[in-house]
Amino acid sequence: MSLGAHLRELRKRLTIAAITIVVAMIVAFFVTDPIIDFISRPIADLQNERGVNYVSLNFGTVTAAFDLRMRMAFAIGLTLAAPVWLWQIWAFIMPGLTRKEVKYTIGFVAAAIPLFFAGCYTAMIVSPHVIEMLVGFTPQTGTSFMSAREYYDFIFKLMIVVGISFVTPVFMIGLNMAGILTGKAIFKGWRWAILVAIVFSAIATPPADVVSMFLLAGILTVLYFAAGGLALIFDKRKRKRMIAMGLDPDLPA
Repeated sequence: MSLGAHLRELRKRLTIAAITIVVAMIVAFFVTDPIIDFISRPIADLQNERGVNYVSLNFGTVTAAFDLRMRMAFAIGLTLAAPVWLWQIWAFIMPGLTRKEVKYTIGFVAAAIPLFFAGCYTAMIVSPHVIEMLVGFTPQTGTSFMSAREYYDFIFKLMIVVGISFVTPVFMIGLNMAGILTGKAIFKGWRWAILVAIVFSAIATPPADVVSMFLLAGILTVLYFAAGGLALIFDKRKRKRMIAMGLDPDLPA
């Protein structure tokens, strides 16, 4: 494909992704109430346990509640539309798919979507403990007035970031299938991968919550090594096929 064709393809993919996200946002706007109740459960539990004066969410302006719902609609819409925009990213990276590659693409989507939502679910599991622990630092004589906007931004950013990080190993396998990244190359950088996982987890979780940081880092590390193991299996199969065809597998493609 020429550069112009690539740009037109990119515009097409971005347009489809954007339209899907907008439609999902409109749907999400009407279901924010139960989601607000669900995400606010840690605050409600603390209020039931220690009193309303201990912690509360603060809406500082007249439009704060509406602005918050709009921001939540965008975040929820982005999550609901994840299967579509993940597909568009993959379809742009792997243009002109053959039948065999279509099978791999279906496998990519089947793996990426559950992993993304598994990452979001992991973030939701971690977040209540994080909030409870951090609020616990409030002095006995103090009251924790949380900005509702900052509170929900923290929750949704954590979900999106962790969700995307869970999908990263699938992209690595895709690059392996495309012949760009070998299994040996993946394992060669294992030290850097562990370091990146720890740094990422430290950024994604509050500094005081060491347990959550290492839990997230451990999950990302396992996914990384799982991707490397699958890449080695694919490399081995590719090598056998090339030998059977009378080709030298050690020559560059």
